[in-house]
Amino acid sequence: MTQKPYGVDPPSLRKTLGLLDGVAIAASSTAATTSIGIGLGVTAGVVGLHLPAIMLLAFVPILGIAGAFSRLNKVEPNAGNGYVWVGRSLSPWLGFLVGWVSIVATVAFLAYTTAVTGSAMIQLAGQAGLHTVAGLALDPGSTAQTTAVGVLVLVAVTLTAVTGVKTAARLQSGLLVFEYVVLLGFCGYGIVNGPHPFSLSWFDPFQIPSTTALAQGLLLSVFCYWGFEAAFTVNEEVRDPRDASRAGTITLVTMLGLFLLGSVAFQRVLSEDELAGHGAEGLAFLGNRLADQPLAALPLVALMFSAVASLQAGVIPTARGMFAMSRDRTLGPVWSRVSARYGTPATGTLLIGAMAVAVATLSLVIPRLADMIMATVNAVGIVVALSYALIALAAAARFRGLLRENLWDGTRAVVLPALSAVALLGLGGYLAWSFYDSADHFEVSADNGWFLLLTPTLMIVSGFVAGAWAKWGRKSAYFTTGRGTDADAPRLLATTD
Repeated sequence: MTQKPYGVDPPSLRKTLGLLDGVAIAASSTAATTSIGIGLGVTAGVVGLHLPAIMLLAFVPILGIAGAFSRLNKVEPNAGNGYVWVGRSLSPWLGFLVGWVSIVATVAFLAYTTAVTGSAMIQLAGQAGLHTVAGLALDPGSTAQTTAVGVLVLVAVTLTAVTGVKTAARLQSGLLVFEYVVLLGFCGYGIVNGPHPFSLSWFDPFQIPSTTALAQGLLLSVFCYWGFEAAFTVNEEVRDPRDASRAGTITLVTMLGLFLLGSVAFQRVLSEDELAGHGAEGLAFLGNRLADQPLAALPLVALMFSAVASLQAGVIPTARGMFAMSRDRTLGPVWSRVSARYGTPATGTLLIGAMAVAVATLSLVIPRLADMIMATVNAVGIVVALSYALIALAAAARFRGLLRENLWDGTRAVVLPALSAVALLGLGGYLAWSFYDSADHFEVSADNGWFLLLTPTLMIVSGFVAGAWAKWGRKSAYFTTGRGTDADAPRLLATTD
């Protein structure tokens, strides 16, 4: 059933993308260089010298999630993806929650990446000999300075995203080529020439210090893989919806290879203390260990490019998700306004950028960049695990009939997503309990368990509050039918390219 919540044909987006464009968007959103340059150091602080083990272990449930995305996308391509699929197969309330937490998690991610971008630029300025500006000493570890610089970049990439996904994909493709060449070169060289001996124990998850460390490490790794589904948010803009599934799968497998390469290289070159102690500057530290200037600056340039691309890639899928929700009247009509010139949700894209700037400014209450990164990654990891789990359960519920028809297909479509969902829900629940149990007072600090638990809790609770307003205030039909607006029903605003 096609809903027309505003009494007219619902708006649609321009179909201009191919497979490679989808891969570029998904890969930029996943931001392998940023995850390797920062995420590996943060994760090493939790699991020690077992980065390859935790990355491999986290890939198992993520693979089940990717299968759920692909199958659901084949039967119902929609810019709202999880929001639509969960609402139809499980519950409109849970579907709305998936859409909502994806939005707030991405806005939090944009705020964190804004600071990361600024940090990389300040580090590059320092390597170029610029250490002060107007008497102010530049500090790449200062949240205030890195946020101020990063906000300027966020504004620029948001304006670029307004002009169209095709333009953004072309920019990101160029950035990705440079990033991957640098990553492969430096990590490959580090694996061959690193001073620390290779050990098979790096791949043994049973040697991770504790159950809590295992759970937190897994969720941090899930966060590193997060973003492959960006390919599914532009499935209304690809010429063939199957390309969205292919792009997501290609991106995920590529990320696994890069994360394993980076994990082994980091542990061959850096000690455990060096890994954990240089979280936000890990890739730059690796570059300085392996080469002299100016070559040593290349990993830092790659990190900066990755952060810039992921800022833009973060804005794009979030605006599409809110576009789909607005089309169903679960969000206001401003989010479904499509630019007649560009065929994109231009107004929504600008608003997402403005929200990210606001959250980045609020993050200044955490003065150290490393603490802000840890707090954000933990919070986003929990809500992303919840969102992924609900989408996997939606796939299991929707395709459960396949178990009676074909055992092999039924296992892939139902059993694997269900097991992945149970694993992620268990991890998220255990980690939430460990945060609660680790403190006896509240403090705005990345070391305070109650603070780490408060942020994802607020993200989830705010989703139910917003859902209540959508149901009873906006009177959205979505909460009655659980169905999203049919993406193929409306007329295109412009001829496809």
